Amino acid sequence: MSRIPAHPDASPLGKPVAYAQHYAPELLFPIARQGKREALGIAAGALPFIGEDLWNAYELSWLDPRGKPVVALAHFRVPADSPNLIESKSLKLYLNAFNQTRLADAAEVAGMIARDLSDAAGATVAVQVEPLAMRPARHMGYPKGVLLDGLDIDIDRYTPDPGLLRADHERPHVAESLYSHLLKSNCLVTGQPDWGMIVVRYRGAPIDREGLLRYIVSFRQHNEFHEQCVERVFMDVLRHCQPTALSVWARYTRRGGLDINPCRRTPDMPPPAVFSEIRQ
Repeated sequence: MSRIPAHPDASPLGKPVAYAQHYAPELLFPIARQGKREALGIAAGALPFIGEDLWNAYELSWLDPRGKPVVALAHFRVPADSPNLIESKSLKLYLNAFNQTRLADAAEVAGMIARDLSDAAGATVAVQVEPLAMRPARHMGYPKGVLLDGLDIDIDRYTPDPGLLRADHERPHVAESLYSHLLKSNCLVTGQPDWGMIVVRYRGAPIDREGLLRYIVSFRQHNEFHEQCVERVFMDVLRHCQPTALSVWARYTRRGGLDINPCRRTPDMPPPAVFSEIRQ
């Protein structure tokens, strides 16, 4: 049975909390996605995209049966069609609660986390746990596409303005990827800055690159969770530029030992390559 989501103001974000000493799945704090989606004009049960939220965890540890610590990396894939997202500080607190918990091996840890995250999200969450003794690798890279950040333009809007987006429907269709490292938004609850790289990959009428960069920068004073920002970009580009196919994905820098990487795409677009952004 899935957890009942609550309002973000009731989350542990921005509040002093005591770290749990042992496994505590009740720490996970689900937040319903649909409220923000309705504000974007997305009706319940009629998502215009597929995708996932890829979480990378760098601070996971537990005790083996003899009490010796094990440290590991972990990766969680939360489907975009899950009813709930999981608030990030609650996930950090939950993972830290494993620190003094004795468990048989990484497979047991992965199974517990998969069960608890799936319960909180309301859908199956894929979990991978890699002890550092197994020497897991991280792949760093950059998107294949056109970096917009060097455009010589004036910018004066710092709250989301979809009116900046346009495409030239008189020109032949193109297939291209445009990206920027200048994405910055703020946490919906605390107002703390969230930094990231964002990629817009599409097929259709050429999108005005200066307008797209101005639009990306316009999130600079906007308060919203990572997943919600990516969905907002997807919907705004879809409506104002009318591509025939679209993928929007972001790589956010880590906070509290976690980074979040949402992707939203039309079914005819492939998933993005899996790599870490240089600031992650």
